[in-house]
Amino acid sequence: MLAVIGTTEYLLIAGAVLLLFGARRLPELGRSLGEGIKEFRKSSRTLIDDEEKEAEKPAAEQ
Repeated sequence: MLAVIGTTEYLLIAGAVLLLFGARRLPELGRSLGEGIKEFRKSSRTLIDDEEKEAEKPAAEQ
């Protein structure tokens, strides 16, 4: 679906974001978004690791 969006649409979205939040807040918003994505990946990785450990346990222990 994102492949349908062209350069013009990206520029319009970037302009709207710039108008809504201002140039001073954009780095802060980007940093917050990056930290949120990092935390989500970390927690999902932990969840996957925990499930893999549970699957490795023998059936008698469960």
